[in-house]
Amino acid sequence: MLPRLLLDTHVAIRWLVEPKRLSREQFRVLESAVRRGEPVALSAISLLEVAVLHSEGKLRTKARLEDLLNELQGHPVFQLFPLTYEVAAEVALLGALRDPADRAIVATARVNRLRLVTSDQRIIDSKLVQVVE
Repeated sequence: MLPRLLLDTHVAIRWLVEPKRLSREQFRVLESAVRRGEPVALSAISLLEVAVLHSEGKLRTKARLEDLLNELQGHPVFQLFPLTYEVAAEVALLGALRDPADRAIVATARVNRLRLVTSDQRIIDSKLVQVVE
């Protein structure tokens, strides 16, 4: 079964660590995917973003970096999507977004025709990809 949803980095962390911080709609679609046995996509750039945000103290969690990465890697629901040539080419078209990780995540969603689960208002406002807020 192929995923239909891609999680942005912050949503993935919230889902693992503090699911109550997800919006009602985000929680609903994620739980529905799990009930159907459907994997949920995660961009490879999110692993890098987790490491950077953790090292800068910008993640609202006391979890150790190794524990977060192990959970993302070992959790059976996650399917890691690589950064491909097609994603890189799509990133070049997304000048409306400044953050390179956001651009890679949006590009991954667009190339793979996935809905992006995000709370990032810049991504939502950009209308570059279909989102679940």
